[in-house]
Amino acid sequence: MSFAAPRLLWLLALAPLAAVAAAALWRRRLRADAAWAARGLWDRLLPGFSRRRLALSIACVTLSVAGAALALARPRWGGAEEKVERRGVDVVFLLDSSLSMAAPDILPSRLFVAKAMVRRLSQAMPGDRVALVQTEGEGMMLAPLTLDGAVLDLLLDTIEPGSLPHPGTELAAGLDTALRLFGPQSEKHRALVILSDGEDHGGGLDAATTKLKDSGVVVFALGIGTPEGSPIPLGGDFKRDEAGKVVITRLHEDTLEPLARATGGAYLRVTSAATDPMPILRRIDRLEKRTLESETMTTREERFQWPLLLAVAALLLQLAVGPFGAGAVAAGQAAGQRPGRRETAA
Repeated sequence: MSFAAPRLLWLLALAPLAAVAAAALWRRRLRADAAWAARGLWDRLLPGFSRRRLALSIACVTLSVAGAALALARPRWGGAEEKVERRGVDVVFLLDSSLSMAAPDILPSRLFVAKAMVRRLSQAMPGDRVALVQTEGEGMMLAPLTLDGAVLDLLLDTIEPGSLPHPGTELAAGLDTALRLFGPQSEKHRALVILSDGEDHGGGLDAATTKLKDSGVVVFALGIGTPEGSPIPLGGDFKRDEAGKVVITRLHEDTLEPLARATGGAYLRVTSAATDPMPILRRIDRLEKRTLESETMTTREERFQWPLLLAVAALLLQLAVGPFGAGAVAAGQAAGQRPGRRETAA
């Protein structure tokens, strides 16, 4: 047996206190009666009084308080074992942190908005396993698949444009790293969410797309930026090409959208941190789910009704028994009727 609210078991201490209090009150009354009437007259003054009935009445009060205290503590016993499963999807976030993601065509920068979108998406899928991969000239796994989405929130603060050892823009390298996180099996409960402006100078996207399709990974691409583009801030100036002209980086939807469509996924253009990611979330939620975690739980049935019934029964018994028998009422009525009859006769 266990208790759902064991902290309330201290209320059981009130039961003996109630017994002591009831006994003290009755002792005080009996002393008061003895002060003005001799004990020899008690049979006439207190007809039906019984010390046994008084002891039973005090015991009933004690039981009613103890039963109420146990009912409040909610005792539990019996029940059965139940297997609980946690089902969800494996989701890997691939975040582009190349220098072009520092462009401010969506304020305050593409990378800032991309990180905000990762936070919103991961918080909206608490039942799924999530992972984080950073990509530039190489792909780096920052967090493996985990049920703790708060890990991603901490790691996102460490990502800055051009922060990897090998700078550049090669999406294929990040795609390969993300694919390794899913493992070799080919199943339907895996999603890859790409957050990038679509710039790619490394090639190999066709081969990476084929691998993703063969592995059953569904790609959802979020295009971060605008088609008009903007310069790339760099060291107090802007990034320039070999001729000294300011480089304008633009959103390349022609790279991201075909990649998503080829794997059965979807594409979403993100032009601000307020962009609603719900279309992507709904598509991910419709993917086939698998068991991510399972455990066997033993459930206990609450049995507070029994001590509560004991308390009610004891209280009713105390009211029915009392320290005076039923004969006390009849004797009192008879004593009240006799003088009236004499007066009538007179």
